[in-house]
Amino acid sequence: MNKSEKDFDVIVIGGGAAGLSAALWCDELGLSALLLEKENEFGGQLRRVYNRIENHLGVETENGREMSEIFVRQTEKRSFAKRLKACVSFVDLERKSIILQTGEEYTARALIVATGVRRRRLGIENEEAFLEKGIIDSGKKNAEPAREKNVLIVGGGDAALENALILAETARKVFLVHRRKDFRGRAEFLEKVRVHPKIETFTGFIVRRLIGKEFISEIEIENLQTGKLRRVPAEILLIRIGVEPNTELLRGQISLDAEGYIKIDGNCETSLKMVFAAGDAANPASPTVSSAVGMGATAAKAIYASLNSGL
Repeated sequence: MNKSEKDFDVIVIGGGAAGLSAALWCDELGLSALLLEKENEFGGQLRRVYNRIENHLGVETENGREMSEIFVRQTEKRSFAKRLKACVSFVDLERKSIILQTGEEYTARALIVATGVRRRRLGIENEEAFLEKGIIDSGKKNAEPAREKNVLIVGGGDAALENALILAETARKVFLVHRRKDFRGRAEFLEKVRVHPKIETFTGFIVRRLIGKEFISEIEIENLQTGKLRRVPAEILLIRIGVEPNTELLRGQISLDAEGYIKIDGNCETSLKMVFAAGDAANPASPTVSSAVGMGATAAKAIYASLNSGL
């Protein structure tokens, strides 16, 4: 690959809804663009949405994967460059330089960061050992594997409550553990959870330890008020304690908030000129498909305006 093939007007980091929208709009505006995605397919968090999506204007899908496939098909006829399995190892935002784990380096006149978010984990000692050995991704996706088993769900928002109701349809028992006294989820979910005969709630508790040999057999929880430990007979664990942004590579280079989300202005520009951000990594207040798509377009159009004004 020669020098010209490694220099672009815009490099977009992240191939979810925001990144795909940004790359499409760069092409629409005649900007040469490179879209980098670390996974082996585009779609980002959409690929892990298993419920029906009915709130993105213009299209309804049975799940996130179906919607991401629609987005990808729409971008296939576009001429922007794209790379899958492109893991970024270093970003120099000042120089607009991206280095992949393969050692390849790409540069651009502007960057759009669309790295998204990831689900928070508990951070307990043996959590990694039980990934895919009792820890599941989704109540909708894993309802059958949980059939006639005891399930423990950690969290207190809509996602935790809704998954408790979904898994209660097939599980033997569902334990819902939340560190606070009160749940934060919608009343419609909470009312159903409180009266469901197969759901037991523990408020003011946290998970301390996962117990088992090859697979989870019990989960130890702690009462935060008394410090008393209790073992819950659960073979399945689902964690729904929120998300955190994928912004580690950006720390110390641009302004982030206390939670690590990227600070942007109305044009999606960060604290560093010609470095923009779009999607969930820069939008904790409204992490939706619609917002991500709009932010990607906004960033591309702002870059186009800046490059063509000579600024």
